[in-house]
Amino acid sequence: MILWLDVEDLFHYALRNPRPSGIQRLSFELYAGLRDHLGERVRFCRHDPVGDALRTVPWEGVRQLFAGMLEASSDTGRKEPASPRPRGAAQPAGFTRQLAGRLPLAVRDPLMQAVAAQRAALAAQRAALRHGARSLRAAPSLFSGATSGRGEDGVPQGQDIRELARPGDVLGVLGSPWFHNDYGGFLSRTTAGCSMRTALLVYDLIPLLRPEWCDAGLVRVFSRWFTGFAPKVDHLFAISEATARDVERWSAREEVPLNLPVRTLPIGSGFSGPPVAAATALPMGLQPGGYALVVSTIEARKNHLLAFRAWRRMVEEMPPEAVPQLVFAGRIGWLVEDLMQQIENCGHLDGKIVVVPDPTDAELVALYQGCRFTLFPSLYEGWGLPVTESLSFGKLCIASDRTSLPEAGGPFCLYVDPENITGATETIRRACTDDALIAQREAAIRDDFRPVPWRRSAEVLAGHLGLEPEAAP
Repeated sequence: MILWLDVEDLFHYALRNPRPSGIQRLSFELYAGLRDHLGERVRFCRHDPVGDALRTVPWEGVRQLFAGMLEASSDTGRKEPASPRPRGAAQPAGFTRQLAGRLPLAVRDPLMQAVAAQRAALAAQRAALRHGARSLRAAPSLFSGATSGRGEDGVPQGQDIRELARPGDVLGVLGSPWFHNDYGGFLSRTTAGCSMRTALLVYDLIPLLRPEWCDAGLVRVFSRWFTGFAPKVDHLFAISEATARDVERWSAREEVPLNLPVRTLPIGSGFSGPPVAAATALPMGLQPGGYALVVSTIEARKNHLLAFRAWRRMVEEMPPEAVPQLVFAGRIGWLVEDLMQQIENCGHLDGKIVVVPDPTDAELVALYQGCRFTLFPSLYEGWGLPVTESLSFGKLCIASDRTSLPEAGGPFCLYVDPENITGATETIRRACTDDALIAQREAAIRDDFRPVPWRRSAEVLAGHLGLEPEAAP
């Protein structure tokens, strides 16, 4: 039995974004954990750019793509904070991207998919030239659907999986493929005759349940994808009990039958691959212990506005030296134009607010290690990787008490109502001024917090699918 993993969404995302967000990190960690756990019983596939086919792609190609995203901004020194620019605005990367940024999402994504196929093929050929003739023969198949070359598992690269799949195999959808206009129909066509089961991992249903926090185009695209695909899958998984409950409530409300129960996976924490060394210096001149940290895309749902208002109150009511800096580390996303303009208008609260856009992993490690505590006041989450990341670095997190976040943080966080600015400000003020509180919480985290390894996430998923490692000869 083989687990085939559709990784097209990771390549699609990499075309338009320099750094991975939470979904890409989580899905890649599952890929790596499953590969480590099941070896060659896990294989990967992409969408044929010109036809209805899922074609094999080697694990090394997926791994290198993700590694390239992690390294994307590590070779350029960070200078001034980037000017506010919401996701979807024109980027200084060429006419095609500028044009695409002005198109409706339903038109933009097919265009970007076509561009992706061309750019990826060129990138593969350039990489092949750097790595010699052997790679040259194999690399184009990563993207063009050719069948030349073989992956490290001996499977021909670019081969239609219908030629390889056997009854009982599973096609796993563990990422974010909702960009595809007819994903359910596409999979039905590309697996016809294979007798494959399907498995879907659900991160959240925010576009369906809280559309006010999403781009209108995303709401339409996500709704079409989920309602057209989820009822057809054989196995449903969720990244939290909160998300599992949301899926079941949505199914009952919309009278859409699903293959229940929705099983919940334990979610790991930490960074992939070898240990990531911290950057030699904190960005933006930050000083260890002198700042609180918010790690996430800057968008309305993440509720950076609460942090900004809390800091505004503390700046007005406390001596300047008693107020640490507030660091927003993450890409500037949607529905935050007003917030970013407010931050700019007030001079970043006289320097108390620092924006570190698209931090590298080395910068993130340094930022986590050097912060006094972290904040994650999100209004709605599917899980909450920044919470478990904070705890894995031994740092107190002040988190929202909504949706999945108490699952992620357990007894180790301080929880606040994300809609109660006064109450949240008082909790944050205590963390800013009470050294004994910080020491007590850090001691509890150090003594009792046990991060979940990503290998464990993969083992639970594989077990539910009836996949076990092959016995050693």
